[in-house]
Amino acid sequence: MSLKNLDQWVKEQENLVESFRKQGGYYEGHFPVVPNEQTNWIDEVRAIAETAALADLSHHMTSLRLTGPDVVRLLKRLCVNDFDNFEIGKAKQIVMCNHEGYHMGDGPLLRLGDEEFYAPGMHATKWIQYNIETGDYDVTAEIEPPTSLLPGDPEKHVLQLQGPNAYDILDELTDDDFRNIGFYRFEEIELAGYETIALGHGMSPEAGFEFIGSFENYDGLIEAIVEVGEDYGLKRLGSRTYVSNSVRVGWVPPHPRPVYDLDEMEGYRQWADGEKEEKYGKWGTSEEPLEATFSLEGSFESNDVRDYYLRSIELGYGKLVDLDHDFIGKAAIEAEIENPERELVSLIWDNEDVHRINNSLFGEGDNHKFMNNLPRIGWARQAYDEVLKDDESIGISHSRSFQWDIRQMTSLAVLDTEYTEPGTEVTVVWGEPGGESPNPTIEKHVQTDISATVQPPRYTGDKRGSN
Repeated sequence: MSLKNLDQWVKEQENLVESFRKQGGYYEGHFPVVPNEQTNWIDEVRAIAETAALADLSHHMTSLRLTGPDVVRLLKRLCVNDFDNFEIGKAKQIVMCNHEGYHMGDGPLLRLGDEEFYAPGMHATKWIQYNIETGDYDVTAEIEPPTSLLPGDPEKHVLQLQGPNAYDILDELTDDDFRNIGFYRFEEIELAGYETIALGHGMSPEAGFEFIGSFENYDGLIEAIVEVGEDYGLKRLGSRTYVSNSVRVGWVPPHPRPVYDLDEMEGYRQWADGEKEEKYGKWGTSEEPLEATFSLEGSFESNDVRDYYLRSIELGYGKLVDLDHDFIGKAAIEAEIENPERELVSLIWDNEDVHRINNSLFGEGDNHKFMNNLPRIGWARQAYDEVLKDDESIGISHSRSFQWDIRQMTSLAVLDTEYTEPGTEVTVVWGEPGGESPNPTIEKHVQTDISATVQPPRYTGDKRGSN
């Protein structure tokens, strides 16, 4: 059986959006090895904000190592970032977009040498490999997909230790001066007797580090951290709690990549198949690439796949853009910086409305879409809920999660800029269009409204890099 490429798959679909709605699936279902809960999600989400949390990112991410004399030229072409001031020992959140400024992917990239870069977890690795193969670049990419696509263990471990007590735990595990490692800086340190890279980064806004090292040290390092952390209230995070971090830190996870309809992306669609997914991808299958397995749910309704694309600028990456070099999508990015239409915000959901929705399961009357699977509620890889102001559509609410620090449901949303002032009251439409979905995990229900208040992304501030 020949492996289906993305272009073939797209042409077979009568309606791309309907295909995405049918596929469904819980977001944490894409996290191999790490269980949904290490203990219970309530204690775990509480530890993130109150004590300390250890997250294991070793198995669900695609790592990337780039080397060669043309590596900087390649990255300049693909990324919006400035690479002229990218020092060895520094990391950057690189951002890639397509020719129209829609977001292709992002991730932290560490500069290890003049011609060597490493990313412990990078989205759009296939896009990078495609450009290497089809462009004139003397670059070698070593791409390691998630553990589920590997015959054995990964090469590296990636662990994140964050929380109010994280530094106290580290003080007992190392004599190295980790406190002077700044945000998006990294150094090699000895942690519990193991050599590791300490990166000033994490998926929670709490203080702490990401530790990258040989997977041979994986079990020993986790055991040492857990043993010391016991006196400081440390909890290991299951995948269910880990994915709730992205909402609080202000990062919107995977959404439909902008590759399905643009003429400039036809070459990529024909190149991207199941074989490429196994070698360079993330979460796809041997028969179909990732882009053919995407799923979505929520109240927003459109049959145009472009309405589900997101732009790099509206996701908050404008401050990372360097307009002094040429990159794919530059004209669109420059125009949007000058005249942005939407902006990323947090929405804090009204507790009474949330209680009303879940209580509708009991007793008489209409039932609403039940908020199960806490803390990160969802029935697909990404949520698209319509947001209203005075009955007019003003944007889309995406990732949703319960957050212990405020004991409320929150979500990330992209809203028209005139409605992004903190304190603005808006309405989230809750439930599927018509109250039904082709996704069998979503029950029949009646749509309703949720009142929400606009706040900035990272509404509690960002303590990463603080010492």
